[in-house]
Amino acid sequence: MDVTVIIPNYNGKHLLKTCLDSIKAQSRADFVTMVIDNGSTDGSAEYIRREYPWVKLVERDRNYGFCNAVNTGIHMSETGYVLLLNNDTEADKDFVKELYHAITRDRRIFSVSSKMINYHHRELMDDAGDMYSIIGWQFQRGVGREEKYYQAPAAVFSSCAGAAIYRREIFERIGYFDENHFAYLEDMDIGYRAKIYGYRNLFCPSAVVYHVGSATSGSKYNEFKVRHSSRNSVYLNYKNMPLIQLILNFPALVSGWLVKWLFFVKIGFGTTYIKGLLEGFCTLNRVKKVPFCKRHVKNYIMLEIELIRNLFLYIYEFMRRKFHD
Repeated sequence: MDVTVIIPNYNGKHLLKTCLDSIKAQSRADFVTMVIDNGSTDGSAEYIRREYPWVKLVERDRNYGFCNAVNTGIHMSETGYVLLLNNDTEADKDFVKELYHAITRDRRIFSVSSKMINYHHRELMDDAGDMYSIIGWQFQRGVGREEKYYQAPAAVFSSCAGAAIYRREIFERIGYFDENHFAYLEDMDIGYRAKIYGYRNLFCPSAVVYHVGSATSGSKYNEFKVRHSSRNSVYLNYKNMPLIQLILNFPALVSGWLVKWLFFVKIGFGTTYIKGLLEGFCTLNRVKKVPFCKRHVKNYIMLEIELIRNLFLYIYEFMRRKFHD
């Protein structure tokens, strides 16, 4: 296989054994494994050199964030495909093989998302590909539902970069992960860009990985995560939507931000959320908009339809999970 597995790591020594042992046990072993260590202070690098000498270790002097780490790995790789994998995962033995087979079926496929299952509750889904809606909300397909409901391949808005494979040559055309994001929504941004250019993102149910979740950030909600996510939601829409689409969708986006703010007020992060939004609007000059191209008009129209449809899909999945599972 023509694959490099790229694993970003920051103070994740306690997670590495499970992750790297599962990679070593893959049914197909003809791929490169690379760990990008973001200046860990817990002995991660020393542990990898000692216990996993077959891993290509790249040591950074500090934590440059997820986006910079994976971009470094992508640039250093010499394979046609790169597989990004979080360190808080355990891969099924056919994980790499199944993702590779899925992405090589069609040259228009940019990425393939795996079937991510809750590490501690293995009957429940963690992610079956990510979706994005017109109100600016990202959501994970299937999160919290029984994994038996997600047995079929499907088109998704974006792949979750915690366990997904990408066609490397397409990065040269659409750009790499936006390092202004540092972390959070960077995978939605790259998936959005790919769709603007007419590429596809898919979900592969036969590529299974078990995911702990929030192992590096420490919790589902914290100040770092809330601030970066809200800031990056501003970047995401500004970058990928032409002006006319931004104007058209702005009322929906404002309503989405308002509801999210009310939610975060309830759990004690309302001020942090507002600070993130303000930071996003005040630093728009940092990010580069996707150049508008007339030949992509059809893709923009299809994306707008998908954004509207995904709002109803979110409501449907929420109600189904709440009342039927």
